[in-house]
Formats: sequence, C-alpha cells, structure tokens
Amino acid sequence: MDKIRQYAKENYIPIIRDETAVYLVKVVKEKNPQNILEIGTAIGYSGLLMLENSKANLWTIEKDEKRCEMAKENFNRFNMQNRVKIFNDDASNVLEELVKEGTKFDMVFLDGPKGQYKRYYPLIKQLLQKQGVLFTDNVYLQGLVKQTGTIPHKHRSMVRNLKEFLVELQQDQDFETTIYDIDDGFSISYFKK
Repeated sequence: MDKIRQYAKENYIPIIRDETAVYLVKVVKEKNPQNILEIGTAIGYSGLLMLENSKANLWTIEKDEKRCEMAKENFNRFNMQNRVKIFNDDASNVLEELVKEGTKFDMVFLDGPKGQYKRYYPLIKQLLQKQGVLFTDNVYLQGLVKQTGTIPHKHRSMVRNLKEFLVELQQDQDFETTIYDIDDGFSISYFKK
C-alpha cells in the first residue's frame, strides 16, 4: 500500500488523504458492508483500503482507461480481483444502469469528479440500502468551497456545484450528515430510511 501511495504522489494521481482514510476505514469497520460502490477508482488505493477492512464486494467506477488498468493490476496484486467489479466508463452511465437493474449498496464512497457530485446524488440515493452510508471526499475542493470572494474562473462551476450539493445533502431529511473539516473536507451521511 505504501508503494501505491508513493506512486500516486510521484505521478500526481489524487488518492484519499491519510487522515480521511482513517475515518473511511472506521466507517467500513463499523458498517461492515456487504456491497460497496466507489465512484472514482483512480489506481485502486481507497478500494483496497475498504476491501482489506471488510468482507465486502466492491463495484468501482473509473473513467480514465490507464488508471483503470493500474487499479486492476493493484487489485490482482492483493488477490482482491474476485471481490471487485471495475467499470471503465463515465459514472453517470454506470449509475443510471445500476439504478435500472435495481442494484443496492450498503455503502457508497463518492470520490469522483467534484463538479458532478450534485448530478450523481439522486442516483446514489436510489442505490443506497436502508441504513446505508454515503462517504463523500474532497467536499471543500482545496479550500475553495469555504473561500469568500472571487473564485478563479476555471473552478467557479465546480465550486458552485459542490456548494449546492452540500446544501442539498445537509437539508435532506432522509440523511443524517456530518461534514468534517479535515484534510480537504469530507462528509459522512447515514441514510435514515
């Protein structure tokens, strides 16, 4: 795992930060999920963390073909390939298909394109089992979501979408949500239905 983390750092591949990973593992151990959905595989680091700390099966989505192949290699290296189903596709397509199939998950780890969280949210809600948990990473987008004043143009729509997502998530009576101001910010939402 240290080698994967080092490779990600050297190659500027975003993976879960250390303190956030501690909370993710804690939630996985507490929830003991059977089926986990991960949006944003990258090279498989967070997926491996969740698999190593549970008996769950993992469905994971990664749009980038090269990263997807590296994730497969990493899952194989850890003998986890039989517990993983990787989708090399846009998350919206996969989420819509999973909803159509009636697939349900005990846990969703949302760590894909930040500007799309709001768009994925209604689909994720349909995919979560009763009492399921949604763990969302990078909700502060390098501090830009909390920043007052002018946001750089290239980040404006992402920041706006993330802010709207956080408001929607916190106001949704079906969830009990806590936002943590740790690392790049993350939220843990328990589905009360």
